[in-house]
Amino acid sequence: MTKTTGIQWQAVVNGKAREIEVPPSRRLLDILREDLDLTGTKISCEIGRCGACMVLIDGEPMNSCLMMAYQCAGSEITTIEGLHGETAEELHPIQEAFLEEGGFQCGYCTPGMIISTKALLDRIPQPGEQEIKEGLCGNLCRCTGYGGIMRAVESAADKCAYRSLPSPVVGP
Repeated sequence: MTKTTGIQWQAVVNGKAREIEVPPSRRLLDILREDLDLTGTKISCEIGRCGACMVLIDGEPMNSCLMMAYQCAGSEITTIEGLHGETAEELHPIQEAFLEEGGFQCGYCTPGMIISTKALLDRIPQPGEQEIKEGLCGNLCRCTGYGGIMRAVESAADKCAYRSLPSPVVGP
């Protein structure tokens, strides 16, 4: 029996340089959850159909269940744990919007929905209904329906736009 040798996998995960030895065919999903203890990225269908394992790789949404270690080595990876507000203790405006608009029920799909929303709003800051549907077409929710999710994305777009405005200058 031959032993599979590993590769020295390097990536920037949530802004932090990471380096571990893994088999080149190890899934990114397993690296994140088992090696890096980032369990916010969920395991569900494992065939790239539900989006529960969605992460950003160099700013693009990808199903981590379909991504092998060798395919994402040297990339910048953002998981749900890497998304936050102005400080690490604050929620990101997208996370706030999902909470306020009831864009979740059991919450299992929520990390993937939020990551896909981040990618959408980075690309299209004020998306219309059709653009939101297309932006989230790789994510499935099995319990809440999509009304709250659609409202959450619209609210998140407004929150992100408002927060990116320069503060008014107040002075004498």
